Amino acid sequence: MGLAPVFAQTAAGKDKTYRILMLTFRGETDVERGFRDFLSANEIKTEIITRDAGSDAQRIPSMIADLDTLKPDLIYTWGTSVTLGVVGPYDSTDPHYVRDIPVVFALVSAPVRSKIAQSFASSGRNVTGAVHVVPTDVHMRAMQAYKPFTSLGILYSPTEENSRVIVEETKAICAKMGASVEAMPFKLNENGRPTGDGVEDMIRQMREKGVNWLYLLPDTFLGSIYDRVTPTALALGIPTFAAAERGVREGGALVGLVSRYYSVGQLAAAKAVEILVQGKAPETIPIETLKRFSLIINMRVARTLQIYPPITMLNYAEIVTS
Repeated sequence: MGLAPVFAQTAAGKDKTYRILMLTFRGETDVERGFRDFLSANEIKTEIITRDAGSDAQRIPSMIADLDTLKPDLIYTWGTSVTLGVVGPYDSTDPHYVRDIPVVFALVSAPVRSKIAQSFASSGRNVTGAVHVVPTDVHMRAMQAYKPFTSLGILYSPTEENSRVIVEETKAICAKMGASVEAMPFKLNENGRPTGDGVEDMIRQMREKGVNWLYLLPDTFLGSIYDRVTPTALALGIPTFAAAERGVREGGALVGLVSRYYSVGQLAAAKAVEILVQGKAPETIPIETLKRFSLIINMRVARTLQIYPPITMLNYAEIVTS
């Protein structure tokens, strides 16, 4: 998605400054930079108030406690945990959730399965947004095209709704393919939060069970321990496939088929502009993912594993060497 101005504004719209409450989970990412740049390129005047959960979902209620005073025109949310913490499941009757302010999300993997929206065509309420994850079946086909597998390993946070959803989707898809899934949840500490305790042993167990790939979900906690996960997998000769851009660019995965974070932010901003400038109700704006995905291959990891991509992939993949 380009940054050229694409939204015509009325004279009144050009004069108005819109207040946006931007709620993130682990600090600002390329998603937020894409969001801001799109608004700027379209000359949308905004006052953006940022608040971060510090990777702690328990902070979310306090981040929206002053909405009556703040009076934002729109709330931007990053990820499933923050979005659910703000709007709740669509079938919830809890009065603490936000129902009367438009919400635009980004980086939500499965908005329907996590009950953020009733469908992709319409959330049925004050929510719309941009999905960043390539469909799970497309990931499975990409892995098979690079290196066929009969068994897949997954590490995931049992406390993250999007991760649980993708694990179940993966199991169903692999069952149809005749492949097995070894899904291992991270251990939880006394506060009910995931920890990396024993993660290296979990990967060794997967190796012993004969997994052919380690599938790196867009799991927030997993992203915080890439420096333990991918080196262990590499040492054991297990190729890793990333579902999110960060997993291959920063996490050291062999390959990833991803939506670029910056472009996801732009897509979310386009939906925010439809609400703020064009006056559309969020439930009338479809939830979408990007139309184009990026295949990224880490050739340093490929050389170490001696697992090279098919020649045809090199015609369209981005090659990185870090």
